Amino acid sequence: MPTDSVALLKKLRALGSKERRESMLRFGVVVSNAHGIAIPTLRNIAKTLPKNHVLAKELWASGNHEARILAALIDEAEKVSQRQMDQWAGDFRSWDLCDQVCGNLFDRTPFAFSKAKEWTHHQSEFVRRAGFSLMACLAVHDKKAIDSQFLPFFPLIEQYAHDERNFVKKAVNWALRQIGKRNVKLHKRAIKSAERILKQNTPSARWIAHDALRELNSEAVQKRYL
Repeated sequence: MPTDSVALLKKLRALGSKERRESMLRFGVVVSNAHGIAIPTLRNIAKTLPKNHVLAKELWASGNHEARILAALIDEAEKVSQRQMDQWAGDFRSWDLCDQVCGNLFDRTPFAFSKAKEWTHHQSEFVRRAGFSLMACLAVHDKKAIDSQFLPFFPLIEQYAHDERNFVKKAVNWALRQIGKRNVKLHKRAIKSAERILKQNTPSARWIAHDALRELNSEAVQKRYL
């Protein structure tokens, strides 16, 4: 597998699929600068490459959708700065790129918890989504984090449950559910948070709360904690 950005970009172009691009479009992914490559294929490419911060930044600079996902897969989290995180988050134009970068790179940086809180206040749909996506990814991936690190997320989840933008409300819901499935204490807090959100009585808040409560009160989740 080539290890320079020019050759990698050429390889990605060759792997593109019109059918895959059409499928991405149906799922709400912006494909104006996408080749149409499945995530498992990109993960397999990443496995053949060493972690490389410089190469990751070069791939990102290309603007190509799949190159940017690959950049998140091969970047070195310990070398990622807050400035880079802000710049990349500002480039998000698709929910899948947002979630892939948050779940494969940003949640492994030392700035993840602070950026999750900061970005929720951003007016951009995808930067705000990134804040809540980071919360969800941290709840799943950061096994060493303690409960007190997640508690400040609940007021933010409640604060922005009114946001009717599709990619925001789905991320708010995702964050609430994933935090609530982390352990018994956070499960109880998440249910109380969902109940407060329900009382906001906006279309977005009702959907977020009902969907979260459906999962958090499901038999599969309840049996972990009762």
